[in-house]
Amino acid sequence: MDYRADDRLELALRASNEGIWDWDLGSGDIHYSGRILRFLGYRRTEMPHIFKELDRVHESDREVFVEKLGEVMKPFGEELLAVEPRMKTAKGEWRYFRIRGTVVRDEDGEVRRMAGSMIDISRRKIVEEQLLEERHLMRLLVDSVPLNIYFKDLKSRFTMVSRSQANWLGCDDPAELVGKTDHDYFSKDHADQALQDEQKILKTGKPIFGYVEKETLPNGEMAWVLTTKMPLVGRKGEIIGTFGVSSNVSELVQTQQSLAETAAALQQRNNEIEEELSLAREVQLALLPQTYPVVPAGAAESRVKFGHRYIPISGLAGDFFEVFPVGENAVGMFICDVMGHGVRSAIVVSMLRGLLEQAGQKAEDPAAYLSVLNSGLTGILQQAGVTMFATGFAAVVDLAAGELRYASAAHPAGIIRTDEGASILPLGGRGPGPGLGLFKDAEYATQKMKLKGLRELLLFTDGIYEVENRAGEAFLENRLVKVVGESTGGGVEALLESVLSRVLSFAEHARFDDDVCLLAMEIRE
Repeated sequence: MDYRADDRLELALRASNEGIWDWDLGSGDIHYSGRILRFLGYRRTEMPHIFKELDRVHESDREVFVEKLGEVMKPFGEELLAVEPRMKTAKGEWRYFRIRGTVVRDEDGEVRRMAGSMIDISRRKIVEEQLLEERHLMRLLVDSVPLNIYFKDLKSRFTMVSRSQANWLGCDDPAELVGKTDHDYFSKDHADQALQDEQKILKTGKPIFGYVEKETLPNGEMAWVLTTKMPLVGRKGEIIGTFGVSSNVSELVQTQQSLAETAAALQQRNNEIEEELSLAREVQLALLPQTYPVVPAGAAESRVKFGHRYIPISGLAGDFFEVFPVGENAVGMFICDVMGHGVRSAIVVSMLRGLLEQAGQKAEDPAAYLSVLNSGLTGILQQAGVTMFATGFAAVVDLAAGELRYASAAHPAGIIRTDEGASILPLGGRGPGPGLGLFKDAEYATQKMKLKGLRELLLFTDGIYEVENRAGEAFLENRLVKVVGESTGGGVEALLESVLSRVLSFAEHARFDDDVCLLAMEIRE
């Protein structure tokens, strides 16, 4: 098939998920492709001029954005515009975009037209920031430990060393050692022996623990060091080099004893920590509801049935839920997702659980319930100087009033199944309120809907729909709505099993990458 150039361009842009823009500086008009409108969430008639309305550019990126744009706009200036700012969408969210453009100039060098492309790179930027943070923490750890630490490639060349190691070899900057070997710093005998040891580790994959070796330093001094060398294993399990830790042992016996005692103490402490974590896991699981309230109170059989699934991906999870009576004829539900995983998130979970009893006095009004939780959590976190937050969703099924009341604190809205089908609970014009623990005076809004025709309600944390398939496509809430709509007549247990089965069959590795908490509710006639 013979494609024209513009056909090929359109196909290429579609495949790359990029949108295009075209700015006529003479008329001042700027055209955006539909993809850009979808990126930013605007209708064509509402779309702002991204190069003029600079308040749409994040203040941290604005100076560079203006500087780069100015370099292009100068007479005979730069020909290409390349920026990656955060821009505000129609929903008020800040997302990263890669903006590229080229200019058309008149004979005086003035820009008459500029056109280019734009693509959402938020996910990539988030990953890059996480990698930079991890590298910073790794570098901080390596430089802070008072030991000589080094990493080498397959040819025993230094790839990274601690500042202590650099100083030990007479260098001010650890970067000076990168690409060099022991032969550049030590005597030939010592360097040859070190190379032989490292090649053996590379061949066998077995470490060399705690042996004492003599080193001749660059200044001619002799020193004895206690050394441990290990195979450096990559993410896929392959050996990509070696790394080692050494310490000066001028008083060998004392040092060896000290290291042995330290190792024993660390092992003991590690065992204690493992026992404590194991106990914490058991307590966390034990605190989940084991039975559910009967509504109306005292009835032979509850008109409101519940079920749940709780799948933490690590020992301690940041997700939890509660189901509790609200008077004689109503029952409340609360589901929560704390930022992060592990001990920190588990501590915040404990704080929130401690606040639930106090919030229970306002349980009839979900917005007031969330406000009490938020006020208490914010006060604790601010006093501790810790930045953490949680999302939460509160709901009340009131049989007497014949209504469902609910409110969200930055948490995904639940999915309902009615006689009409399945849909996401509407959150009103203001949308969800802020996350818990961020702003002490945050406001939340209670929404209401009639119970007539309502069959089931599914509350969940975002781990259930953020799984991705092999193509990198997320499950997303729209598929979750479809699953709920197709699961009819089997009750809460059938609904929960159907959701888990469908999501796991979609996921690339048939597992979850984040904690998952599901809470299902069914109203029976």
